[in-house]
Parts: sequence; structure tokens; C-alpha cells
Amino acid sequence: MCDGGVLQAGVGPALTGFGAAPLRGYPGDASYWDVTAREWPHASRRVNSRRTRRVGAPRRVQFFKIRHLADLIAERFTASDWTEPRIVESVVHLLGKRYRWIRPLVGRILKRFGADRRPRTRAVAQAILDDPGFDRAFDRYRETIRPRFEPATPPVMRPAIGFPAAFQVPAIVVPSALADRLGLTENELEWFADLRASTSLSSQSKIHHYRYRWMSKRFDSARLIEAPKYRLKRIQRFILEEILNRVHPHDAAHAYRSGRSIRTFVEPHVGAEALLKMDLRNFFPSIRYAAIFAIFSSIGYPERIARSLAGLCSNVVPKDVWNDPSNPMRHSSVGESAFRIYTQSHLPQGAPTSPALANLRAYRLDLRLSALAKSAGVQYTRYADDLAFSGNGSFKRSARGFSAHVAAIAIEEGFSVNHHKTRLMLKSERIRIAGVVVNEKLNVPRDDFDRLKATLYNCVRRGPEAERRGFAGDFRSSLQGRIAHVASIHPDRGEKLKSIFDQIPW
Repeated sequence: MCDGGVLQAGVGPALTGFGAAPLRGYPGDASYWDVTAREWPHASRRVNSRRTRRVGAPRRVQFFKIRHLADLIAERFTASDWTEPRIVESVVHLLGKRYRWIRPLVGRILKRFGADRRPRTRAVAQAILDDPGFDRAFDRYRETIRPRFEPATPPVMRPAIGFPAAFQVPAIVVPSALADRLGLTENELEWFADLRASTSLSSQSKIHHYRYRWMSKRFDSARLIEAPKYRLKRIQRFILEEILNRVHPHDAAHAYRSGRSIRTFVEPHVGAEALLKMDLRNFFPSIRYAAIFAIFSSIGYPERIARSLAGLCSNVVPKDVWNDPSNPMRHSSVGESAFRIYTQSHLPQGAPTSPALANLRAYRLDLRLSALAKSAGVQYTRYADDLAFSGNGSFKRSARGFSAHVAAIAIEEGFSVNHHKTRLMLKSERIRIAGVVVNEKLNVPRDDFDRLKATLYNCVRRGPEAERRGFAGDFRSSLQGRIAHVASIHPDRGEKLKSIFDQIPW
């Protein structure tokens, strides 16, 4: 478990080779402390002026001061351990005096948010402002309260209660430490996190952090591949390897995990009398920035670090990319809803961190669907956006109502089901899921196997160039990948295809 009491800014590997010339960043979302330290002295001078002492401070000056005092106290809440003694001591240190109203206020705020939540600083500040006791205390002591304008103690790592099992992640609690771990300056960190989506407002592709490519799909739809550029891709790989890979998703998830594959996804359904296959619509882009922030916050990172990490792993598509003539969805029936998805901060399909984050985002979905399946005596597995449920004859009769429950749970968890792809397959027909037949045993569809074998034989007789037929990628690697897939499902057939492949004159 990460040590929340020690600031480990320089521990672990750091990225190098990001270039010596720093990018010119923009002023990111300033903290409450930064705003207060800049504006409080002006309010204090007005309160202590001769006119103010004679006729009383104007109401707007009082509100200005109470607002920022609430912000300062809220920062101490979110930076400390989520326990009453630690928060009380932090607030006492801030105010320089042990006021009698501090401990009751801390107790009321903790009771309001509960012990298993990580509230944001803004929410805590609003709760303090809404507290009648704080308002009365401010009216009584506003002339004597003088906060200390010095940096607060560094925040601590505080994982959420009930999040997936314990994990070892680097303890990073201040932005400068995160920038050091990534081999960046703080300005570069702000630039790549792009919390204000400033790069999406420009039509110059040179300053965009992603490259875009549209791929057509069925049902008048398309998929946008958002591939990060070199520097951002290296940053995301660091986040994946050092943080996300150490947090385990639900056991029902089989995609994008070490030791899991399509084979482990379909094995629990072999020999089932009925199999229900469902698909989640826009699985990656439907995951919003807020959900990504919540994941990093639940892992234990303080608010400012979680915001930066979420910004590094999310993207807003520029409008000129959407208006590109190669976009097949511009004038389609689903174009308007897709436009709203892509032009808001979302999880980009094509980033190294997106698969792991999608699995973690779907943790509660997997948890609830597993419980639903268990109550119905059904097997459940998920491979990315593919949901599979299998059972006996009784499940065949109740599958329609069961699918409605699944769709309702998906909506409650922030996803939606693509009903065009919902299928109920019975044992009397060929049950095929994720390209694998699971009626009696795992097998590759006969037509797919025959087509691949014919391609290999033609490569042997006429040479691989004759069979390439305009294939733009690495044709040899493509064939090897298809053979490896067959071998993982049916080893004997894989060996036959491998022997033919070895005869091809490359």
C-alpha cells in the first residue's frame, strides 16, 4: 500500500528524452490558495480603512472574505487525512488559534460527506459556507481571524474505501513531483494535461496532441481513432505501467489484461444451452473526464494530481476534425449524438492508457452484472464492450427480461447498450462469440479457417505479392497474427497453418 505520510517525489523511474526546450504553458486552474494569497490583502485593507471602522464593512467585502476563508479551510480538509484530529490540527495551524468552533465544524462536515468519500475542495468549501455555525463564528471573530499565508502541508495519498484490492502506486502529492516523474517542467505538464481544452480551439494540427483517423462501421456509424503524438504517448505509457497496471479490474473483465485473452473470455460459455450477447455503445468515448478523474482520485491521489492525470489521459476533438470530409458521420442519423460525445472531454480510443481506464471505469458495472448473473444462475464475462451471458434452458426462456435488466444497469452506470447487436443464440444453432464457436468445444469458424488456409496456399504457389491485393500494412505480420489466433483457440489447426506458412517464399 502506498505510504500516504511520506512525500516520495523522487522515487521510481522517470521519463527522459522529452526535449530540452520547454513548451510555453498557459496558466492552469489556480488553486484556492493562489487566489486567496493574491486577493486577501486588498480585502483586509478595505476592512481596516477609516470609513469601514466608522460605518461598518460593506456586505460584499464580508462575503468576499468569508468565501476565501471557506476556501482556505476546505483546502486543509482535502489535504489532510480524512480524520477529525488531523483536520482540526491543520485548521488550527492555518488560523493560528484554537477557536472553539473549529472542532464542531469539522465534525459536521465529516458527518455530511461520510468516511468513504473523497470530496472535491469546491464541494467542501460550499458545505462550509452553508454551515450556520461557521457563519455565526465568522460574524463573531471576523476581526481577529488572520490566516497564515504559508503553504499548507503536502496532501496525503488516501485511497477510497471499497475500491479494488490494495495496490502499490507511486505516492505523488504535488504537481512538481508529478512533473519530475514524467521528465517535464510544470508548464509542460499543464500544456499536455490541457485542462482548459485550449488546443481543441485551434485549427493548427501542429499544436494538437493527437492524430485522428475515421473508420466506418455498420449501422451508419464510424469510429474515430485518436492516436497520441510521440511525447504524450510516452507520458501515457508511464502512467499505464507505473499506476494503472497496478490496479486490478473486476475478475469478469478479460480484455487488455495480462494472462487474459479471447480464449479466457469464451471458455466459461462452452457447451451452454443459450448465450446472450450484448454490446456497449461508444464504449471508450462515452467515458467522460469526470469519471477518469474519479478513478485517479479513488486510487488515492490528491485533487490537483488527479486532475492532471485525468487531463493527460483524456481529449477533446477539435471541431475541424469533425467537419473533415472523411468523417462518415457528419450527416448520419447518429451524427448529432456522436458530435456531443467527441467534442467534450472523453477517453480517446487509441491512447495506451484508455483500455486500462475503461476496465476500471466498468468495475461497478461488472460488479453489478456479476451479481445479477449469479442470482439467475448465469455465467458472465466481458471483453471490452462485449458482454456475454450463458445459462441453461430456464435462461433461454427468461433471456428477454434479463437483457432489459442488463440495459437498465448499464444506463445507471453511465453506459448504454447497442440493441442492434443484442443476440440470443441457442445450442441448436452455431453459437459464435468474439469470432470463436463455443457449441461443444472451442473452435474457429470453418469458413474463416478455410479462407486463411486458401490464402496461405496461394502465397506458396504464386508468391505473397499476388495475395497482398493492396494490403497497406505488414502482410507477413498480419498472416502470423491470424495464425497465432487460430493456434490459441485450436492448437492442431494452428500447427497445420504454421507448416504452410513456413513454405511461403518471402
